[in-house]
Amino acid sequence: MTPRRLGPTSLIRLLGAWRGDRPGPAYRQLADSLRLLILDGRLPLDVVLPGERELAQALEISRTTVTAAFAHLRDEGFLDRRQGAGARTRLPSGPGERGAASVSGVGVDGILDMTSAAPPASDRVHPAYAAALSQLPAHLPNHGYATLGLVELREVVAARYTRRGLPTQVDQIMITNGAQHGLALLLRLLAGPGDRVVIDHPTYPHAIDAIERASCRAVPVGLPAEDWDVEGLAAALRQSAPRLAYLIPEFHNPTGRWMSSAARTAIAAAAARARTTLVFDETLIDLWLDRPEAPYAFDDAGAELVRLGSMGKSFWGGLRLGWIRADAQIIQALALRRASIDLGSPLLEQLAACHLLADDEPALGERRDLLRHRRDHLLRLVRTRLPDWRVRSPPGGLSLWAELPAPVSSALAATSERFGVRLAAGPRFGVDGAFERFVRLPYTLSPGDLDQAIDRLAEAYERLRPGASPARASVGAVV
Repeated sequence: MTPRRLGPTSLIRLLGAWRGDRPGPAYRQLADSLRLLILDGRLPLDVVLPGERELAQALEISRTTVTAAFAHLRDEGFLDRRQGAGARTRLPSGPGERGAASVSGVGVDGILDMTSAAPPASDRVHPAYAAALSQLPAHLPNHGYATLGLVELREVVAARYTRRGLPTQVDQIMITNGAQHGLALLLRLLAGPGDRVVIDHPTYPHAIDAIERASCRAVPVGLPAEDWDVEGLAAALRQSAPRLAYLIPEFHNPTGRWMSSAARTAIAAAAARARTTLVFDETLIDLWLDRPEAPYAFDDAGAELVRLGSMGKSFWGGLRLGWIRADAQIIQALALRRASIDLGSPLLEQLAACHLLADDEPALGERRDLLRHRRDHLLRLVRTRLPDWRVRSPPGGLSLWAELPAPVSSALAATSERFGVRLAAGPRFGVDGAFERFVRLPYTLSPGDLDQAIDRLAEAYERLRPGASPARASVGAVV
């Protein structure tokens, strides 16, 4: 298969303001920016970059600068140069792979990884697996496939919705391999190439990836200072005729905000008028830190409202389980589409999930206590070590959304890795290069790791100031 080639115009748009007042040679700044695009997924793998002469002309820099940047990336393992075939993007391989990280958040290369807002497993996960193993023999005489999911788990999930104020029947639930899998299935069922999908902006980056992989077009609606832009969403629904609207109303990723009851009611009504399927991603609904979990704020809007849930953030990402709550007809249609991709979720994990959800409050209470302590610790660190960054205390969720004094998010993410911190730049959470003034800071690492991460991040940020001396730090020097 012929590899995809990226034109210089597209690459320049992705690079954005790659060269500013940062210290260091231009080739290094260009290499850092390209490496960041590869690491955070904005520049896909196995893509052929423009030629050195072509890119140099487009960037209005010398060819020597581009040649040196490409050579640096090849040495690091991020480009594969083949004679006559151009420079192709890749990731380093082997035990020192730069993308690898341990459970503690410290990568095998000694870098503290702040790109993932995912806490470690709850202490109750292992006992749940042990109980699931004891139940597994009863299921072994069956074939083990269940496209909709294990009936017992669907009943537990339905009862959970009902208990929280949203009456739900088992035929309204499908078990999936996580909420991301659920979104991909919905896109496959309800949208097609070229269709529009309204999103809040910023949003979960892998949701943007799923929309793009379905060949759909994301229609972003910015978040105001407080709550959601109801009028903006209503206008987007009315004017762009989207097939779906994907929103994160509970402890939004990455901002941590909570959608008000009035906004929910108005948005649901606007989606119904536009005949747009409204998808609420409720992955983080369990992780309230300052306020008790609120009941559902309005009656279910029939077939036009779909909810995504997940075990990952509440208990452990390794469970790889989630669910879709929707009208029974949508669930049946999803089951037919799913059969062409996979035939169901792993049985052992579903049995473990039954045990975790049957009495979930003790585990969730422990998780909230842990996250509340780490959130407050990170807030103190940022306000002390990075006082010109603006951070709010989110009422829940897993991260701070920090506003920087200048649009240097991508530059900071590229620089910080040399100081031992891997960071997701703000544009990863948006489209068309937005959010260069923002960076997401998860508080899922241990307090000790957060101490080190913010110290290193403050040092990296200092290097971006005009007149700062060139960075000499390396991963080995800061571990």
